[in-house]
Amino acid sequence: MTKTEAKTRSELIDLQLALAGWNVKDHTQVVEEFDIITALPNGIDEPRTPYEGHQFSDYVLLGKDGKPLAVVEAKRTSKDAALGREQAKQYCYNIQKQIGGELPFCFYTNGHQLYFWDLENAPPRKIVGFPTRDDLERFTYIRRNRKPLTQELINTAIAGRDYQIRAIRSVLEGIEKKQREFLLVMATGTGKTRTCIALADALMRAGHAEKVLFLVDRIALREQALAAFKEHMPNEPRWPNVGEKLIAKDRRIYVATYPTMLNIIRDDTQHLSPHFFDFIVVDESHRSIYNTFGEVLAYFKTITMGLTATPTDIIDHNTFELFHCEDGIPTFAYTYEEAVNNVPPYLCNFQVMKIQTKFQMEGISKRTISLEDQKKLILQGKEVEDINFEGTQLEKQVVNKGTNTLIVREFMEEAIKDGNGVLPGKTIFFCATKAHARRIEEIFDKLYPQYHGELAKVLVSDDPRVYGKGGLLDQFTNNDMPRIAISVDMLDTGIDVREIVNLVFAKPVYSYTKFWQMVGRGTRLLETNKPKPWCLEKDVFLIIDCWDNFEYFKLNPKGKELKPQLALPVKLVGLRLDKIEAANDTGHADIAASEVAKLHLQIVALPQNSVVIKEAAALLARLEDNNFWLTLNHDKLEFLRAEIKPLFRTVSEADFKAMRFERDVLEYSLAILREEKPQAEILKEGIVEQISELPLSVPFVKLEEELIRAAQTTTFWNKANEGSFDELINKIGPLMKFRDKNPGQEQTYLDLMDELHKKEWVEFGPQNEAVSVTRYREMVENLITELTEHNPVLKKIKNGQMVSAEEANELAELLHEEHPNITEDLLRQVYKNRKARFIQFMRHILGIEVLKSFPDEVSSAFEQFIRSHTTLNSRQLEFLNLLKNFIIEREKLEKKDLINAPFTVLHPQGIRGVFNPTEINEILQLAQALAA
Repeated sequence: MTKTEAKTRSELIDLQLALAGWNVKDHTQVVEEFDIITALPNGIDEPRTPYEGHQFSDYVLLGKDGKPLAVVEAKRTSKDAALGREQAKQYCYNIQKQIGGELPFCFYTNGHQLYFWDLENAPPRKIVGFPTRDDLERFTYIRRNRKPLTQELINTAIAGRDYQIRAIRSVLEGIEKKQREFLLVMATGTGKTRTCIALADALMRAGHAEKVLFLVDRIALREQALAAFKEHMPNEPRWPNVGEKLIAKDRRIYVATYPTMLNIIRDDTQHLSPHFFDFIVVDESHRSIYNTFGEVLAYFKTITMGLTATPTDIIDHNTFELFHCEDGIPTFAYTYEEAVNNVPPYLCNFQVMKIQTKFQMEGISKRTISLEDQKKLILQGKEVEDINFEGTQLEKQVVNKGTNTLIVREFMEEAIKDGNGVLPGKTIFFCATKAHARRIEEIFDKLYPQYHGELAKVLVSDDPRVYGKGGLLDQFTNNDMPRIAISVDMLDTGIDVREIVNLVFAKPVYSYTKFWQMVGRGTRLLETNKPKPWCLEKDVFLIIDCWDNFEYFKLNPKGKELKPQLALPVKLVGLRLDKIEAANDTGHADIAASEVAKLHLQIVALPQNSVVIKEAAALLARLEDNNFWLTLNHDKLEFLRAEIKPLFRTVSEADFKAMRFERDVLEYSLAILREEKPQAEILKEGIVEQISELPLSVPFVKLEEELIRAAQTTTFWNKANEGSFDELINKIGPLMKFRDKNPGQEQTYLDLMDELHKKEWVEFGPQNEAVSVTRYREMVENLITELTEHNPVLKKIKNGQMVSAEEANELAELLHEEHPNITEDLLRQVYKNRKARFIQFMRHILGIEVLKSFPDEVSSAFEQFIRSHTTLNSRQLEFLNLLKNFIIEREKLEKKDLINAPFTVLHPQGIRGVFNPTEINEILQLAQALAA
């Protein structure tokens, strides 16, 4: 049944306006049938009817000053809302002509679909609810006062690196071009959060945004982001403050986890407008977030920027689609390789050591257990023959203390140590389970009791002692102890502790995205102005890989492809539809009617506050017509499958254990209906097994003992009918939460001596290179420090005295004899300085003078140039980055180079197409001074 326009307005649109705080009956807020006086057609002096020369807008929304803020054009539900588009636009312009002042905002709707059009600024877009009066007044203020973003100065004190400025500039330029979605791909540790804060700061100062939301996927990251905003934008009020649960409407910066924000928008008591935010940052944008929390972004359809550290070639195509980017082409990307190879580097390189034990490689069986351990097992009354596990079953079906002990000992031996060379520097141990983490902690305490249980601590998200000032995470970040954080998932992403110098992969990882996020925990360089006594230098970090993860990802660059899984509520509705169809086809009208009634109840229970459900209002409205349900033919069932079934992904609060049991019983009853006896038998066995695992010692379970015992007999199933199935679902389903967990998955605990099978360095840097340069420098520096005590020439250099050419040659020969690889040419390569002489290198190593490398000089000069030219656009910044790298690589530059490749990639005319003549002269002077 379609509604008339009047009914659409009274039953749908009036209510939607009321939800946004508009009282249709209050003429100081809303005027219905607003009279717009227009010119009469040419040649007509007097109107022929009372309405000629008038237009009547369905609704006009007024500001606090009584002036029109917006026009709403209504169409009946059976019509396309877009039919009101031109009409509403015309009304907006005519009202402006009639009254003067601001051009009203434009809305058109059919009660189910609602569109918003900011005329002359952006195309129309579909929205999920009307803005409040405050929203519209904020939009008006922004539209009137915003400044052009292309000229907006970026605060380089927040984000001053060249690539950060390029990232910000590319988004600002996109916003100026009316784009609304952006995706930044930036390697972990390159300052994604700072870049976002500088971007939010620029948008706020330019008057484009008043309220900013930063979404994260865990509490620890929320605290970290709040601290970063407090540091860089201290004067902007933030939410939440400590202890705040309800959202405050008077802040400017909001930081929230996805579940928190989902709960807020579904909570009627908090009344958060879908137009509340002007800019949203989505941290760690990947598929799993959109599967679960995509509703948050669907609700707030504002300017949105996704952030991810996942390499571009691995990002899921859905993510590119969500941000309206072509596959593989984000708005801006800055890779780990670029950051490590920058001069000076922005991120730290790493070395990988592979450790594998005998049991990991060969499994635990009579063949691999030592004779001594076999004797121990026999004395304990265990059958050695019964012990037979694959290496991959460690920490799953079998736990062996000796394997974990060996890994801990090897780590303590190989780890990068602090300045004293005794204790490991800050380390994360990535463990398989919480129980595994506790076992590793116990081993550290037992092997190293002298540290009184402070050396290694378990940090897991469900431990309240982890968070807040003085919590375990705070201790790990800011105190000398603990040195080792043992983590299960919590520290895999987003935790920023620059002093981490060791990572231990004590578990296999199958997600490439997660793997690189974990590696990213060690990539940050130290802040030289904030030295921590336990980590005064860091030029490389160590990864100890105990499960061959690097080998796995070389062979499987994208990791395990996870098959997209149907949500359980969606699956359950699908089965119910299949059963209705099967019942209809086999003439069981009573069964079909019973299942239709259950489906009705499921549809009524859909979360009405979900934006997904609100957007599907027109589809759900079809189901309100009783005629729809009278005969559910194949076409109607297909409609339910295609359009209604997917809506059940919004069901998040349910007893999922009871729902799984209901699914199994439903599958069984469907197999019976279809006369699929072998399939039904398999399903029945599974159901009986679940029922048999219910513990009668629990009082609630005991109440249903009679049914539980009966349901395990053949007699019950031979007589079972639809009533029996309903009884099982209603009475046994809610008890499934008490079922014994994994009774057949008991772990075997062993304490067998394991031994090292393999320990080797893996060449796996950004370009698969070994870190020989670092070692070479260490070797040269150690040798010179040693020789300085006895060598008169080195003593003279150290004391700042002049050295003759003869003495310099004598010293060079001596060093060459001590180590044939110490030559002036090699020193120039290693220290990246093509002009320095042998003695200058000695002075540099002895700390008498700082020898700037050529790439350092070039980078520093370009950085200074960019800082003093803050209005450069993204293409100009890209050109300068290309030029910087060209000079570092070639060490020379001629004018003609600037109009040839690679510069013609950015513009066919090279530099002439990107800069004006004055700018070209400045750049030439800079480049020639460097390449001289």
